[in-house]
Amino acid sequence: MVPCPHLPPARPGLDWRRLHAFRAAERRGEFYFACLEYAQALWERRLAARALLCLDRAFGADLTGEEPVLRSWPLPYAALAWMLRATPPDVFLGNPRVHFQHFAGRMNEPRREQRRARAWACWAIVRRLRPNLGGDPHHRIEEPAADWIEKRLAQHGHPGEVTLWRSVLLHPAEPDGARN
Repeated sequence: MVPCPHLPPARPGLDWRRLHAFRAAERRGEFYFACLEYAQALWERRLAARALLCLDRAFGADLTGEEPVLRSWPLPYAALAWMLRATPPDVFLGNPRVHFQHFAGRMNEPRREQRRARAWACWAIVRRLRPNLGGDPHHRIEEPAADWIEKRLAQHGHPGEVTLWRSVLLHPAEPDGARN
């Protein structure tokens, strides 16, 4: 598939071992970049659902917002939106709306509130771009409004994260020639 322009290029032969190396390590900037790079590799192999899960792991990296990697590769809201729009109909995407709903509703430490706000932010992007995907009616949780998500991102996210999320939510880029 056409590479996602919001992710770094994937090195040839990249596989699960790239993230497995961080199993016992601190999950900071290098882990974040590895998640983005591996998401690209999975995407290019037509593993869209797994690529989205890898973006999910990137959102959970322990970053302050000041890491140099974020200047080149901001939090992957744009990559999420691009992939949601670019996934061909014959490629398995799963139901990311249900995934983010469950993830937000069952979030644990570390950085529970930050990660929860980001899960709801991703959920909102999925709802906007893939309105055909239903939520899980058996998962009893109050789905938040955009104002609630924005407030939580402002409280617990990085400087400028609300602006980044809002720009993707309101004006997602069209994936030129992405559907294969």
